[in-house]
Amino acid sequence: MSKARLSRDRRVAPVGVSRVTRSSMMSPQDCERSRAPDSGLLDELSLMSVSEQQASAARKGSSKPALSSPSGRSVSRGTLETISRLIKLGRVRNIVVVAGAGISTASGIPDFRTPGTGLYANLAKYDIPYPEAVFNIDYFSDNPHPFFSLAKELYPGHHRPNYVHYFIRILHQKGLLLRMYTQNIDGLEKLCGIPDDKLVEAHGSFATAACHLCYTPYPAEEAKQAIMNGSVPICTFCAGAVKPNVVFFGEDLPEKYFQHAEDFPKADLLMIMGTSLKIEPFASLINTVKSPVPRLLLNRDAVGPFERRPLRRADYMELGDLSESVRKLAEILGWHTEIQTLMNSNENSLYSYSSSSGENSGDSETDSMH
Repeated sequence: MSKARLSRDRRVAPVGVSRVTRSSMMSPQDCERSRAPDSGLLDELSLMSVSEQQASAARKGSSKPALSSPSGRSVSRGTLETISRLIKLGRVRNIVVVAGAGISTASGIPDFRTPGTGLYANLAKYDIPYPEAVFNIDYFSDNPHPFFSLAKELYPGHHRPNYVHYFIRILHQKGLLLRMYTQNIDGLEKLCGIPDDKLVEAHGSFATAACHLCYTPYPAEEAKQAIMNGSVPICTFCAGAVKPNVVFFGEDLPEKYFQHAEDFPKADLLMIMGTSLKIEPFASLINTVKSPVPRLLLNRDAVGPFERRPLRRADYMELGDLSESVRKLAEILGWHTEIQTLMNSNENSLYSYSSSSGENSGDSETDSMH
């Protein structure tokens, strides 16, 4: 099978293809995306479209009709009710979720590109030539220390899943989740209980490690201990630097990513959450669902094809605080209490396990990484 690769060149996956062949995953500076217009939309989904006035109001955090939110802002329910109605009527049985760093900000993990608070805005202390260099495989090969310094803060263990993660888990428990495709490397999807067979970690994870030159596997826990101690883990085969299997610019995506060729044509609802849609080929995945399939963007800002006017009929977006929007959708569906109960139960279990592990090992390292 052909591989997709994270790189900083200008190659872009063709829009609408069901398979990516040597396409590159590109940083925003070098990515000039072009997308073919959608066609063949069904009239029955006309309620999914959002007018210019609605989109403007949503961007400001209010629209009509609206409900008062805990933060004092208004959140539109009309659009969320449309999606809810499709789910309640049984027209939606294979939901694909596409998620980015925005789903984890409520857990205390910064996203990448928010001015001032995003990860890329706070890398000056690592003395790198440009922000994305910290995740560039060629730069890592020359100087792995900036990434390893950052990795101490990125390793999973300190943060907990939030309401958005548990909403996606409920989708699974109700038999509605076909697959979740995440750009995140924080591991919170697995921690909240989303099964491995329902999850595609498109940008890898810290769960395994390997040499960045010869790809020889390396014990992940040993790599972690070396990094936490300020050392560079070294491959015993070729003496190259070992790193966690987090996908860098210039590296191939994991094989599991290619499930998209089967999953997206099967989807009858695409939920896009907390992403800037700036990294390819991941960003182009949303264009591979069938044209009549509704695409729901739950995000702080309009991104990708949702920035265009007019939107295609099957496109819908709810802009503003992601946690608020997801909570409102759950309330309309009648799932809020179920999610809250699951969340409390799972978090109590995680706390008990963490406390037990700390007592048994005398090691509280994972709770003091940040």
